[in-house]
Amino acid sequence: MILKPIISSLLETDMYKFSMGQGILHQYPAYMTTWTFKCRNDDVKFTHEMVEEIREQIRAYCKLRFTEDELQYLDRIKWIKGSYVNFLRIWQPRYEDFEITEDDECGLSIEARGTWLNTSMYEIPTLAIVNEVYFRMAYDYDKLIESFKERLERKFEDVRSNRYHLGTFSEFGLRRRLSVEAQELAVGKFAHLNDLPGCESRFIGTSNVYLAKKFGVTPVGTMAHEWIMSVGQGDHKHNPAYSNHYALEAWIREYGVLNGIALTDTITTDCFLRDFDLAKATLFSGVRHDSGDPIEWGEKMIDHYLKLGLDPTTKTLLFSDSLNFEKADAIFRRFNGRAKVAFGIGTYIANDTEVPPLNIVMKTTLCNGQDVAKLSDVEGKGMCKNQEYVDYLRRTIRWRLEHEKK
Repeated sequence: MILKPIISSLLETDMYKFSMGQGILHQYPAYMTTWTFKCRNDDVKFTHEMVEEIREQIRAYCKLRFTEDELQYLDRIKWIKGSYVNFLRIWQPRYEDFEITEDDECGLSIEARGTWLNTSMYEIPTLAIVNEVYFRMAYDYDKLIESFKERLERKFEDVRSNRYHLGTFSEFGLRRRLSVEAQELAVGKFAHLNDLPGCESRFIGTSNVYLAKKFGVTPVGTMAHEWIMSVGQGDHKHNPAYSNHYALEAWIREYGVLNGIALTDTITTDCFLRDFDLAKATLFSGVRHDSGDPIEWGEKMIDHYLKLGLDPTTKTLLFSDSLNFEKADAIFRRFNGRAKVAFGIGTYIANDTEVPPLNIVMKTTLCNGQDVAKLSDVEGKGMCKNQEYVDYLRRTIRWRLEHEKK
């Protein structure tokens, strides 16, 4: 291994991995999933040396274990249960679950196969490793981090001076961060924002649980697309057009009224709204936007709450799709006072340099031996190995939207 270990703690993942992991342990411990890495940058090529370093970094990650201090931290989170903490006490990543080769156009192919309990936990650390290895080995890292620091200072001043109004925002950049150093600088910087007089924006926390613990901010995250895909499509008896129904019901069984931000776009927001009835909309404290036009989505969600007879000002609209401060400011001004507005801002905070960031993902492609897919509200964000299954999923959704009574 050429570089220092990039992942130094099993807490260094996004909070929603623990939120979903608890539900997986209690309700779907036998589910098996396959995860597939994809680089969407046409001009990026991973060298043999990079792939070898990624292998060694993942091997080092698989030797980590939770410490008692880390487990006690998780146990203090309101919705984390003791049974899950006890499971994590004996849990460990398995290097044997990974297949890492150079058999892809970009020079890097990664698949992880095994129990959903295991493979779900691999996504974020793997992406963080790939990012940092690439930027440290493809560029002059010292120049990149200086560029990052300069831009970070400008961002902080833009918020501190109220040039941009962000309401409540969090940092969501772990999977695509420039480096460990860069993300720690960013979270540490914004953690002091709330102490400054006159600042109208509030930094609430980070998705990175390790950094949330380190800087004393809130670990932020509920569910990801994998929850809706695997719960809704992993049971082969389910009609996949009802994926949101099954996934939201399972979430309520696990959490009741706690930890309740629902992700809307896995099989399109229009289909989600068919299952987001009065009971669910009441129990969930809000919804998260991750694709499509954010203004159109926000108006659609407010209109839905009003039709259900619910007060939108009591609900959170969390925006998390490719945001920068300018976009967030425009969204905040549109919806402030009409709903609780919050932002999860990732790459713009954690990997903004003179070099374009990587557009890499690692997604669930199989659950229990069957294809699964997400469609999102725009083309290009989905990922499935079987186009026939995607076409089938689209047909089931179209039939439901066209024939089912509202």
